[in-house]
Amino acid sequence: MNIGYARVSTRDQNLELQLDALTKAGCETIYQEKVSGASASRPELERLLSRLRPGDTVTIYKLDRLGRSLKHLLQVVGDLQQLGVGLVSLTDAINTTSAQGRLVFNLFASLAEFERELIRERTHAGLAAARARGRVGGRQRGLSEEAERTAIIAETLYREQQLGVNEIAQRLHISKVTLYKYLRHRQVVIHAHRKPAPVNPSV
Repeated sequence: MNIGYARVSTRDQNLELQLDALTKAGCETIYQEKVSGASASRPELERLLSRLRPGDTVTIYKLDRLGRSLKHLLQVVGDLQQLGVGLVSLTDAINTTSAQGRLVFNLFASLAEFERELIRERTHAGLAAARARGRVGGRQRGLSEEAERTAIIAETLYREQQLGVNEIAQRLHISKVTLYKYLRHRQVVIHAHRKPAPVNPSV
């Protein structure tokens, strides 16, 4: 059985785009709800998961509609695989009902884990650099603990001069205004119209 799941984050958004795509994909039943992506309470998703049977397929419009975080998404997909249930994401070209689709999803998960490790290493490097400059790392006044961690990563990426401000903001999922705010908070000298360092073709 092909079962669809659709979610939007707020009551102001509508589900029509997802519902049309899921219907076109042949979903016989579609569970839908309006709840924030960060919310741990998703009653319709829980109902869907409780009614799955081996051989079923869960179809979603996009991966971020299913998991509230990457860790949660991987957990849900793992649970589906143990049940013998496939997952199809229409816009991410993910289909775990085939060996090739499972390989693609596992590569996706591995790359995500690699990026997390890379950011963690850069965070530690940023803290070490801050201590070497005589500043104590960690939380400072004016930013939450999570924002402080992001500010440290922003400082590290900015000082590396490998990415432009737009790319750093996109990588950290923040606006340019917030990026500059974090850099000023970290007492970083901001250079006007700075561009990423050119890549040496001989390297």
